[in-house]
Amino acid sequence: MKHFADVARVPGDPILGLLDAYRADPNPAKLDLGVGVYKDALGLTPIPKAVKLAEQRLIDSEQTKSYIGGHGDPLFGEQLLRLVLGEASPALVENRAGCTQTPGGTGALRLVGEFIAKCLPGRSLWLSDPTWPIHETLFAAARLKVEHYPYVDAQNRLDVPGMLAALEQIPSGDVVLLHACCHNPTGYDLSQSDWRQVLEIVRRRELLPLFDFAYQGFGDGLDEDAWAVRLFVEALPEVLITSSCSKNFGLYRERTGALIAVTVDGSSLIDVRSQFASVARNLWSTPPSHGAAVVATILANSELRQLWQQEVAAKRERIAGLRQGLVEALAPHGLAERFAHIAQQRGMFSYTGLTADQVLRLRRDDSVYLVESGRANIAGLDAARLDQLAAAIARVTA
Repeated sequence: MKHFADVARVPGDPILGLLDAYRADPNPAKLDLGVGVYKDALGLTPIPKAVKLAEQRLIDSEQTKSYIGGHGDPLFGEQLLRLVLGEASPALVENRAGCTQTPGGTGALRLVGEFIAKCLPGRSLWLSDPTWPIHETLFAAARLKVEHYPYVDAQNRLDVPGMLAALEQIPSGDVVLLHACCHNPTGYDLSQSDWRQVLEIVRRRELLPLFDFAYQGFGDGLDEDAWAVRLFVEALPEVLITSSCSKNFGLYRERTGALIAVTVDGSSLIDVRSQFASVARNLWSTPPSHGAAVVATILANSELRQLWQQEVAAKRERIAGLRQGLVEALAPHGLAERFAHIAQQRGMFSYTGLTADQVLRLRRDDSVYLVESGRANIAGLDAARLDQLAAAIARVTA
């Protein structure tokens, strides 16, 4: 008997499949702007110096490999809460914010999806259109009903009026996922004025905000990127936040993230976190230790923290420079105005406005690899190859 005879093959992840195609391409001038990892000018994803120093300290001082508990490393949780919410956050002073460590930001999203399905049954979860594709599959796997609100229109422009109008129609009690900064996949972020309008609708409609905070430090600064999260936490009794340490700490493969709950009071926090631990027990039992210990070591040490902050700032400034440099490289082709939005966006990703056909032509004719939506990982570029990319874009848009 063949037990697996009826097991169907499913298509691979499109972005990881793009990486396979890139690796198989023999063109020495090929460009990978698809996979969402930070790269330096050499095309490498380096380990930050602060991380290497913290790891050495851990090697010398670690005494056990025992489990770290359902909520993870306590020092990691304490330090990450301060990083995300701010040292003087009222939620921290009032002991109504807690952190549960997860295997990456993806794990935090899956955990919160399961929590909503179990403890807030019947609530729909609203995603921006577009959003990170994995949002769709993660929440579907958690058996949630997923809906969408407008975010970017057909002309590749941020659609704030459309977003606000849609939020006004969301049923009371539903969950709204908001990208705290560096919107993935578009790179378009809301202004502070926009965020205040979103907050008023969320408060009036009694919606539950869920922030996906994966790129802290990659937009305008560590504190600046947390502005919207802190605004909501100070104004509302209940907020959920998923946080990732993959990008700003360069800990992609260490799977380090967290689900943060802000509740009306300390007693409610204990209830909610008990559910997080119960759900997590059936997903991964306890989270991995190493990455969280690295983050805790860095954030708790003034010298390492300062070094890390400098490294995050260098990454942020490099990406901003590449954005501006690409727009300038497009100017001789008469395309600077058409693609001016690339310099205005934030974070690693850009919704370039290129069509699927243009993306496929870039791949076929110039070995430039983007996602078919036109999303480009700006951090995959290097300054020496901006003219090359600009010339390729000019050819496919002519």
